[in-house]
Amino acid sequence: MTDLKAKFLEVYSVLKSDLLKDPDFEFTDDSRQWVEKMLDYNVPGGKLNRGLSVIDSLSLLNDGKELSPDEIFKASALGWCIEWLQAYFLVLDDIMDGSHTRRSQPCWYKLDKVGMIAINDGILLRNHITRILKKYFRPEPYYVDLLDLFNEVEFQTASGQMIDLITTLAGEKDLSKYSLSIHRRIVQYKTAYYSFYLPVACALLLAGENLDNHVDVKKILIDMGIYFQVQDDYLDCFADPEVLGKIGTDIQDFKCSWLVVKALELCNEEQKKILFENYGKDDAACIAKIKALYNDLKLEEVFLEYEKTSYENLTSSIAAHPSKAVQAVLLSFLGKIYKRQK
Repeated sequence: MTDLKAKFLEVYSVLKSDLLKDPDFEFTDDSRQWVEKMLDYNVPGGKLNRGLSVIDSLSLLNDGKELSPDEIFKASALGWCIEWLQAYFLVLDDIMDGSHTRRSQPCWYKLDKVGMIAINDGILLRNHITRILKKYFRPEPYYVDLLDLFNEVEFQTASGQMIDLITTLAGEKDLSKYSLSIHRRIVQYKTAYYSFYLPVACALLLAGENLDNHVDVKKILIDMGIYFQVQDDYLDCFADPEVLGKIGTDIQDFKCSWLVVKALELCNEEQKKILFENYGKDDAACIAKIKALYNDLKLEEVFLEYEKTSYENLTSSIAAHPSKAVQAVLLSFLGKIYKRQK
């Protein structure tokens, strides 16, 4: 795995070098330095799970046969396109949310001399994806499918972000807007498509598959993405911050979390009053009241039951798939997230 990650990071250097020599733009020293600094700050700093899973998935679709250097490079390039997409979303998300830190460092827009230039940097990050696809995939029969795929997933993610933003409008804290169906829609569009479906769809196209023949795979991966986000919501409140690596803030941030949606579903009138009065307040006493209410409603048990049912449904859907190779890809994804602690 470390060897694979090292190879993956080498491809980042190649792609960055290509972009800094793009023949369709005359770089000055200043502009080249700016873009290089912006890329290094925003693109390779995460866990890289989405990008690396393109290579993993292609390898499994290849029935475990060793991938050629060209296949590894192409899978890595598409993996990096997903990481570029993620960087583009996060740079702009942080401005919209007024966030201060990202990946244990100040948000890009918070740096001196960056500020709102970060909006244009976000647009550049998005455009880099099409530059990479054009340079390395234009001769391929699936080139148009790749462009369609990235465009479609970007549209779905931006639309999911829009539902999230208008549901959690600052200054209009209205818990009555929150429901399980709204939570599912936000998660499906904002997270599941680009985090779960996109890496596998890239691998399927590299393997010469037609995505229209894999609608069932998309459905399983979207369900997996929703399960992943519900886990995230649960861990934000119940996980040990030492293990999680961060202190959860969903309660004070008035997030449309699975926990608050389930609480609304299960609580009586008196408990509902506690929720409405205390949720979304950055005050230790209010947060403690919400956590106590979650315990009274036994939300930890409710989550464990949800996790068990989700896992059973996903494994039976995967087992029903006719291709053993596709089953292996889906089980690999599920294995990485089932019962995770962080």
